[in-house]
Amino acid sequence: MSIPARPEPARMGTLRAMLVLGMLEAFGPLSMDLYLPQLPQLAASLGTTEALAQVTMSACMIGLGLGQLIAGPLSDRLGRKRPLLVGVAAFAVLSAVCAVAPSIELLLVARFLQGLAGSAGIVICLAVARDQFEGVELSRMLSLLFLVSGTAPIIAPVVGGQLARIMDWRGIFGVLAAVGVVLLLVVVFALPETLHADDRHGGGLRTLGGHAGAVLHDRLFAAVLCASAGGGVAFFTYLSMSSFVLQDEFGLSPQAFSLAFAAGALASIVGSQTSRLVVRRWGPLRVYLGGSTATLLATATFLVLAVAGTGVTGVIAALVGFMLCSGVGGPNGQTLALAHHGSRAGTASALLGMSTFLFGPVLAPVAAGVGGTNAMTMAVTMTLAAAVAAVAAWAFVRPAART
Repeated sequence: MSIPARPEPARMGTLRAMLVLGMLEAFGPLSMDLYLPQLPQLAASLGTTEALAQVTMSACMIGLGLGQLIAGPLSDRLGRKRPLLVGVAAFAVLSAVCAVAPSIELLLVARFLQGLAGSAGIVICLAVARDQFEGVELSRMLSLLFLVSGTAPIIAPVVGGQLARIMDWRGIFGVLAAVGVVLLLVVVFALPETLHADDRHGGGLRTLGGHAGAVLHDRLFAAVLCASAGGGVAFFTYLSMSSFVLQDEFGLSPQAFSLAFAAGALASIVGSQTSRLVVRRWGPLRVYLGGSTATLLATATFLVLAVAGTGVTGVIAALVGFMLCSGVGGPNGQTLALAHHGSRAGTASALLGMSTFLFGPVLAPVAAGVGGTNAMTMAVTMTLAAAVAAVAAWAFVRPAART
């Protein structure tokens, strides 16, 4: 008597996967970028400092990092869809809490919890992509996700800058709550379960620890993890300081800043699609190394311009170059890190996301506290972080990927 073949989990077509997963990956950019032009106004409204206003971003990013360590392993155990539903619903509720927060202290707590909830969309999105694709095709899909999710950093600050004309920062969080409701409907009706029941682990903390240990013992994954930590610091420094530097130091209006920020996000999309075009010929490793090196060169250019005291045009061009080069390397780093971790994709994605989202929110405010929120501090911090990422890529990722 033959044993019937197990039914395979639902597979999404490339277009459907790109749209659904791209919308879920937008959690991070939407949480940050929609109210980014209003950070100075938020500080004034709550009677707090610019540094604490930046910490509202740090709190959310730390939540996004730590939450992935919960949501990712849970998705390996329970399947992808159930943890995602809970996370998206909680994100919508907590966005509404942020909108009515009466003090900076309560807002910081709500932002941290909002990040915890929103992390489910980021980490499980990557795990679903790994369930459906692998190798070069995974790299190409992740590049496509950049095309969709990358529109969020373009649209969000532009929309946020325009919304600043008719509502304050509290209204922006109300908009985020509505976005959470829309994404909840997307998960319910458009996302199938992609992890087969036989591939899930049913153990407790010991099994979870075993999965994390197996992932961290992979030399290639550990090497990409180190490089991602450096890249995360560079990116979050750009994210948290750019509104103050470009508006307060260089005199841009919220609307002009939103356009400059959108140009950087568009450059990131161009970079990711360049990666998609060349990765079949050059392979994920070579494209990743090239992107890491070019990112360092872009931040070094920004540092030279900051030292020289040039005008805002050159600074914006250097920051756009930073985002362009980051877009080239990013999808390929994720591809390399997930290569050996199919059934553990949730855990691997969580650890990778933690390295990206956790160190930046801690180190960027420290740098601002020591050197002030200015172009020089921003440039030095970004350049040092990009140097760490590039050295890790060449010294550790390259040899690990070739063994």
